Amino acid sequence: MKHTYKITGMTCSGCVAKVHDLLSNVKGVSAVSVNLDQSEAVLTMENHISTNDLKASLKDFPKYQLNEKTVDASKSISPEEVGEKSWIETYRPVILIFAYITGVVTINEYVQPLFSITHWMNAFMAGFFLVFSFFKLLNIKGFAESYSMYDIVAKKFKFYGYIYVFIELGLGISYLVKFEPFITNSVTLIVMSISIIGVLQSVLNKTKIKCACLGDVFNLPMSTITIIEDGLMILMAGIMLITLT
Repeated sequence: MKHTYKITGMTCSGCVAKVHDLLSNVKGVSAVSVNLDQSEAVLTMENHISTNDLKASLKDFPKYQLNEKTVDASKSISPEEVGEKSWIETYRPVILIFAYITGVVTINEYVQPLFSITHWMNAFMAGFFLVFSFFKLLNIKGFAESYSMYDIVAKKFKFYGYIYVFIELGLGISYLVKFEPFITNSVTLIVMSISIIGVLQSVLNKTKIKCACLGDVFNLPMSTITIIEDGLMILMAGIMLITLT
């Protein structure tokens, strides 16, 4: 059974991660989906759990208040009135970033005497990791807490979320200066392969959580586009490793 509750006091993705963890630890709760914009939490329960028990799980963090959601049928509105965003509107930041990086590296490679797909991929990887790590660094704590909601390593070791940001930054710099291509691509292949596992689990389980790919700056839902991002990095790293052998 599923129940929806109003959660007040949440101001960022870090709050979402904390509320998610606290409610997930309540006995009988099998799944939790927290929505910051709607200030709501949807709980899937194995059996009925009293509201008081759920409130008790948040008692150590009094700024978070849980209450049963009441629905006024007379004030119900249609999806059109709500103004739900289209796919393009939702993922516009990611689309623009990929288009920007693609355009810059393509122009840069085009003016070279000889166009090289390997050089193009190397420049793309540099741009990708540098730009994405930049957005994560704007609120590293918020990213780490969001990342720990789905990454298989960060779930067990939350400090990995902080380390991951600097791994991305280091990879971006390594691709930029062409540091030891075999090592750089090998690390990318390993890191992104681990990262995509948690993404796949979340998407396949249809877990409604925020994607942390652009840190805490944009409210992007986890979806197949996140799989494509990680998969693209894995593919490029694999191709460049093959060309080195």
